[in-house]
Amino acid sequence: MTNSRFAIAASLALACAPPLSVQAHRAWMLPSSTIVSGSGAWVTVDAAVSNDLFYFDHQPLRLESLLVLAPDGTPLKADNISTGRYRSTFDVRLTQQGTYKIGSVSDTAVASYDEHGQLKHFQGAWADLAKAVPVDAPARAVQRTTTRLEIFVTAGKPTDTVLAPTGAGLELVPVTHPNDLVDGEAATFGLLLDGRPAPNLGVEVIPGGIRYRDQPNERRYTTDGNGRFTITFDEPGMYWMHATYQDGDAGRRQASPSAGARGRGNGQAPPLAGRPGGAGGRGGRGRVLEGPVQPGRRASYTATLEVLPQ
Repeated sequence: MTNSRFAIAASLALACAPPLSVQAHRAWMLPSSTIVSGSGAWVTVDAAVSNDLFYFDHQPLRLESLLVLAPDGTPLKADNISTGRYRSTFDVRLTQQGTYKIGSVSDTAVASYDEHGQLKHFQGAWADLAKAVPVDAPARAVQRTTTRLEIFVTAGKPTDTVLAPTGAGLELVPVTHPNDLVDGEAATFGLLLDGRPAPNLGVEVIPGGIRYRDQPNERRYTTDGNGRFTITFDEPGMYWMHATYQDGDAGRRQASPSAGARGRGNGQAPPLAGRPGGAGGRGGRGRVLEGPVQPGRRASYTATLEVLPQ
């Protein structure tokens, strides 16, 4: 590997690694209620990054990518948005009957590339990558990261419109409605990566209240060939669910769509793929090859779910 290409690989690895101070922390949203009755009700949502789940002890969750979808799928504006030292908060008025999806979604890219012998960097929206990075750069490393954090709130009877996948990133496709979870009953969920089932993917589920017990009591699951997994919750309460896909992880590469399946239909930027050439690195930190390449891929999904008593 030439010095230029080594510098590109090293700089991308550093750019893609999360800060050490936040690696042990978890991002989450917590609604004041997940099921309400009547018309014109409100929910207040707390959003933070913390070590103890649902307790404010580290930093607020930034809300630049906040997305609120009404039961008919139309976007809504959140009210009373505020960010303090340890948490962000906002309100949502439930003007329609049915299930709302509230979350934060980002689709970003980090790239390092050689331009006329100089090392250049790009960090920003995935949709802007093709415009910012020369497609004929002689050596490039690209990492695409999609993060999705969601909660679900139902006014009246549960509906399914907002549960439809978008085809971008890692997404939850519930078989059991996320606002119909009861302790002692099995619930089944599916995970999709860019619109396709994500098999052999690890899923972590942790009940809230970590601050008041010695162990986190996490439970781990693995999706089957159809990207599904089943949980039987032991007790009522709020639960944190998390899954991460890393391009190159053993047993997970099959979940990633081929280059030909990645187009503009799911909101992706024009593909950078061309003729791969030369020897390059493989794995989740991005690939370093001669000429245009497909980016390395990372995607995560997080949800807060409420389980009610029998």
